Amino acid sequence: MIITLDHYVLNHYALDHYALNPYDSIANNPPTEINQAMHENQHSTEFFATLTHKIKNWGLSLGFQGVGISDIDLQEAEGYLNTWLKENNHGSMSYMAKHGLKRTRPDLLEPGTLRIISVRFDYFPENTTDPWKILHNHNNAYISRYSLGRDYHKVLRKRLKKLADKIHEEMGEFGYRVFVDSAPVMEKAIAEKSGLGWIGKHSNLLSRDAGSWFFLGEIYVDIPLKVDEALESHCGSCTACIDDCPTKAIVAPYRVDARRCISYLTIENKNEIPIEFRKAMGNRIYGCDDCQLVCPWNKFSQNTTETDFTARHSLDNISLLELFNWNEEIFLKNTEGSAIRRIGYQSWLRNIAVALGNAEKSEKITEALEQKRKEANDMVKEHIDWALNELNPPLE
Repeated sequence: MIITLDHYVLNHYALDHYALNPYDSIANNPPTEINQAMHENQHSTEFFATLTHKIKNWGLSLGFQGVGISDIDLQEAEGYLNTWLKENNHGSMSYMAKHGLKRTRPDLLEPGTLRIISVRFDYFPENTTDPWKILHNHNNAYISRYSLGRDYHKVLRKRLKKLADKIHEEMGEFGYRVFVDSAPVMEKAIAEKSGLGWIGKHSNLLSRDAGSWFFLGEIYVDIPLKVDEALESHCGSCTACIDDCPTKAIVAPYRVDARRCISYLTIENKNEIPIEFRKAMGNRIYGCDDCQLVCPWNKFSQNTTETDFTARHSLDNISLLELFNWNEEIFLKNTEGSAIRRIGYQSWLRNIAVALGNAEKSEKITEALEQKRKEANDMVKEHIDWALNELNPPLE
């Protein structure tokens, strides 16, 4: 997640690379203009209306909590994206500026695309430790709730492929491509147009029935399905997310400066974390959920029953020292199949070192930092030195 960085720019699960990657998307039968024309000639408007209804029912039966259909007109989102990029709000995420217009014009990414099926998959795990309890225990690690279990890309992608297979069984050959946070796709703008929710002031998608604790996925198709109506915003005058952001990264309603965001700093950022944000990070070592935790709409969120999203290795309630003492082999083993692995071991240590500098002073913490310093690279060593200085400030 998981933050988002502009009204229509990124998802709130994680800041993943939106590179065109054949392993991160499925295009068994890419859409084409020829396919589109054939479908329009072979089937009636009534057929596609009925098919749209069936697709939604199939999606629910596959475990998605919401399914919507949108057209491919993303001109408004394109304007937001261009402004956000010009202001350099994307920081070091250069991939956000790549691929030209393919990000906002789906038929350029996949020629022949006519509609987009958008799905919602709730992820907040049942029986997880209260997030506020962890945030107030400075000796424990806070890890964004979306990443406690199995990597969501794998879970959603398989089910979206099954949904595409059901469509194929119903109507025969059609062009499609499946996406799960895996290419230049404006998934929040698409989800908003499909009626799954509206984009809040924190730039996450919000649903009146489900809050914001959910993943999104898409299928680009070349068939003229019936589109849903977009929802109006229901944020009103509320500014809870803006007021609560630890680093004041929500610089204006619907606009997030990634360079200030804890999710960006702990996940996408591969260099030193600016000193000005380290105290505000607290014990957040992978992502940040504060803007979601304070959002009034999340009182309507639904816990997931998906066991793949259950916390692994007690990551929902574990001490900073225990995680800091993982060597690289243990890190790779314990994060196998997890979104956490992508940041790498050095960034993992860097993030925990900052959190330990914000923890309650103890000999064990000081000893652990000093011991790890002996084998740390220069980047991690600098953060360890900062932490040691915070815990044991020099006498004036």
